[in-house]
Amino acid sequence: MNDEQRRQDLADFLRTRRMRLSPEQVGLIRGGRRRTPGLRREEVAQLANVGVSWYTLLEQGRAIHPSSEVLQSIADALQLTPDERQHLFLLADQQHLVDTHASHEQVSSALRRVLDALNPIPAYVIGRRWNYLAWNTAAEHVLLLSKSVPPYEYNAVWRMFADPMSRHLYNPKWEQVAQKVLAEFRADSAYYADEEWFKRLIADLQRVSPEFRAWWPRHDVRGRADAQKDIEHPLVGCLMFEHTTLQVPTMPELKIMIYTPLPETDTLEKLQRLMDQGVAMNAV
Repeated sequence: MNDEQRRQDLADFLRTRRMRLSPEQVGLIRGGRRRTPGLRREEVAQLANVGVSWYTLLEQGRAIHPSSEVLQSIADALQLTPDERQHLFLLADQQHLVDTHASHEQVSSALRRVLDALNPIPAYVIGRRWNYLAWNTAAEHVLLLSKSVPPYEYNAVWRMFADPMSRHLYNPKWEQVAQKVLAEFRADSAYYADEEWFKRLIADLQRVSPEFRAWWPRHDVRGRADAQKDIEHPLVGCLMFEHTTLQVPTMPELKIMIYTPLPETDTLEKLQRLMDQGVAMNAV
């Protein structure tokens, strides 16, 4: 899409969103007859705290460049849904940052059934704060995810650096794995670095982990990528996986982590053994 077409689509999108709202829906008084349905441009400008002339130019497809803050204000004024907000930012040629003040993250029942269906392949869901939100039985047996590690009970970064069990699971490559996790977490941190929970987590990690204290100032960043991951399990020994990350389209801040047994290894057999042992223990 060229710039002219993008600006025209943005103008049309704003106009159609404006026309679907009534003054009563946004807390305004109707004030007499209206020739066209919906809000007037000056009303949207008032609600978004922007100039009427400036907003008119935006709806006319003129070459102006609203900031992210202004786009958020317009989105609020037009009562856009999350999908509509994303579309607005795309048409405005802006990157839409994940709302770090979003409501509580929830894993749908359908996604939980997907995790269960993947057994005996370990799989879990991680949220925007890198908290484990849901996992299947195989992931519990392999990674011991139901074991909380206070004060950040189910935070993946905290467990990596503060829980001694992680050093056993990833021995002898714990440092290599921990540095990759930290670099991925650092890349995500741009979305929520100003939040108080994030500042507390970083301060506590620096207090309890000399490795974190040494590596965090490096500002190493990396994106998530498929990779091999080996785990030294206390009951069945070495497990070798291909680690894959999938995104949830309806909640892009959620990630599905899947550990597929590496071909030509005995990992799948060992996973099945762990599953069988778990069933036997529950039956006792």
